Amino acid sequence: MATEDSSALNPGHWQDCADVYDFLDQIRLRPGMWLPGGSLPHLQSLLTGYRAALGVHGVEEDFAFWPEDDFNRWFQERRGVTGSLGWAVEIERSTPEGSTPVEEFFRLLDAYRSESGQEPARVEASKRFPGIEYMDNTFVTLFRRRQLLAEAELRLEGRGFRVVHLAAGKWASERDMHGAFAAALRFPDYYGNNLDALNDCLGDVACHGPYDDVPEGAGLVLSVTDYDRFAAVCPEAAQIVLDIVADRGRRAAVLRRRFFCLVHSNDPDIRFEPVGAMPVMWNREEWVDAKRR
Repeated sequence: MATEDSSALNPGHWQDCADVYDFLDQIRLRPGMWLPGGSLPHLQSLLTGYRAALGVHGVEEDFAFWPEDDFNRWFQERRGVTGSLGWAVEIERSTPEGSTPVEEFFRLLDAYRSESGQEPARVEASKRFPGIEYMDNTFVTLFRRRQLLAEAELRLEGRGFRVVHLAAGKWASERDMHGAFAAALRFPDYYGNNLDALNDCLGDVACHGPYDDVPEGAGLVLSVTDYDRFAAVCPEAAQIVLDIVADRGRRAAVLRRRFFCLVHSNDPDIRFEPVGAMPVMWNREEWVDAKRR
């Protein structure tokens, strides 16, 4: 779908969007991927989720797409319509012959932006929201190359994160894993060295801060190397540990805290089941299988 403003746009990952208008421009480029059946109510749901995420993470950003907000008021004045149906339904009802609701929405969006002076701030999302690249699709991100992991750690430390290192290649048993977590995160003496206790103590660390009161800065990151070796000797525990981390990362995000895990694997084909109701994914540089070889 071409519009007068789309020729200069390039497809990109949504996590690189600087604001809601950047996000909408990515949808403009690939509407079939984002909007099943070209549904504007589906687009409205996406925007509602975007606005909810701003609130959860305490991000201040102008947002014009609530039913009572600027875009809807502008649309109603322009079309001379009133009522409570909202812009998505009204546009679908009034799309002229020869056009589609999606094309009509973006034509109106361009007019609204032009008249209201709304232009996206071209700033990478990762600069505005430190660590978001490791929290958007999953709270557990896989790495094959050590150099990429080291670079990620340096970037995060440069943005104020505290990075805690764990060497899973030394874990010959589940008990070794518990001992490493307890030592690295200064769990209390009563730590039970079992998965239920790990869940409880990681919950305290993720949602309330470290036991040793070390400043976290922007957030807390677990960096675990050689995790494939632990997964080979304790596959069930390895899966559960990642599930616990992901669940605690999600709960921390609700409290406007940042907690996530970077996991190194020597095995480029390693796979885990979804954790915390989210997938375990490779980092963006190694997402394609061939780039891990």
